[in-house]
Amino acid sequence: VQLQASGGGLVQAGGSLRLSCVASGRAFNSVVMAWFRQVPGKEREFVAAIRKSGGSTYYLDSVKGRFTISRDNAKNTVLLQMNSLKSEDTAAYYCAAGLRTILSSTRDHRGYDYWGQGTQVTVSS
Repeated sequence: VQLQASGGGLVQAGGSLRLSCVASGRAFNSVVMAWFRQVPGKEREFVAAIRKSGGSTYYLDSVKGRFTISRDNAKNTVLLQMNSLKSEDTAAYYCAAGLRTILSSTRDHRGYDYWGQGTQVTVSS
């Protein structure tokens, strides 16, 4: 298993959840780790990313100020703290790791090499 995601669940609107993703194997050497989300019938959507070198972060506009991505390189873990959740945040969330992802591909799911299993986040209104 290269990426193991956890932390999804059911929460009321306005609540919080924290997603966790642990990398192993080759995913351990990723230059960027990210979270994407997907609802049935729609394309996978970029949510947030963090680069290993320098720790630069990137966010989907609609989650800025509510979500925070962080990385613990010593533990090979990336976290996504989600606050002030809205019903439109409901989706399956996937963590991803890119071994050679260039900066311009940070928000593109095609730029990632490894994917974790999805963890469902359901926000009730």
